[in-house]
Amino acid sequence: MNTSTIDNTNNRDWWAGFWRLADPKITLASMSSIFLGACLVAADSDLHIGWLLVTIVSFFAVEVAKNASGDIYDFETDNMVKQQDRTDFSGGKRVLVDGLLSVRQTWGIAIIFYGLGLLGGICIVFFREPDAVWIGLIGLLLAWLYNGPPARFAYRGLGELDVAICYGPLICMSTYLIQLGRVPTHVIMTSIPLGLLIGAFLWINEFPDYEADKRVNKRNLIVRLGRRRASRLLPVILAVAFALVALLPKFGLPPGSRLGLIAVVPAILLVIFTWQDPEHCYRSRPVSPLALLTFVAMSVGCGIGVML
Repeated sequence: MNTSTIDNTNNRDWWAGFWRLADPKITLASMSSIFLGACLVAADSDLHIGWLLVTIVSFFAVEVAKNASGDIYDFETDNMVKQQDRTDFSGGKRVLVDGLLSVRQTWGIAIIFYGLGLLGGICIVFFREPDAVWIGLIGLLLAWLYNGPPARFAYRGLGELDVAICYGPLICMSTYLIQLGRVPTHVIMTSIPLGLLIGAFLWINEFPDYEADKRVNKRNLIVRLGRRRASRLLPVILAVAFALVALLPKFGLPPGSRLGLIAVVPAILLVIFTWQDPEHCYRSRPVSPLALLTFVAMSVGCGIGVML
């Protein structure tokens, strides 16, 4: 990647750049998973607020770091996204493309926040739950390898699986493990549909970047399938997720856990809009906000349901 031109950009706005990397709307993915895990804890035992806050800060730090390093490794792709294909949810954070930060500043943020996430993990392992070390190391590794070398999962058709694992089972299970020192089957089963719905969110967010990704040989699943075929698979992903939500009482959860099925409403609209115009639906329809609303609604509904 040729970064000489970005390092000479003038009038950078550090705070605006950092705010983009922090990106509260995307952080809803990790916070939804933590929320669901915390609700499962509260339904089974007492919730330790202090360690919950440490968990939140640690995952937030890793997310900022991942966004920063991803913006560096994805600069060439993000720079090729046409103006009409840009959305608030796709095309990276564009702190380099828009000249808000230099490469050095972006690397600085990545290193600092990976360090903060690691520090939070060390505190958890040494002072709360030693078994969390394995989930923490896997989480850090997957966060880096999504865009970073040597694996670069997002370029090999594995990025969607990476995100589904991290933001569903891994974060939700970590939250429960840190609190109660174990991960029962019902926690795993509850986290899987959330991971699928967050994976669907990434799935639809890759539609606007399709042409740019093709040009740089970023072989994610949308590029491999094409937007039309990918749009036909979207309802399959959603249907599997909601089928698992409907089955949660079979794994020991109360019937109220099915309150997560409220997310079917935005999911249906998402499928309709995507099927109507798979090539350009993101230009005229709020497909990404609907995908975001789907996994948030599932998390909130299911979480509240298990505590009722």
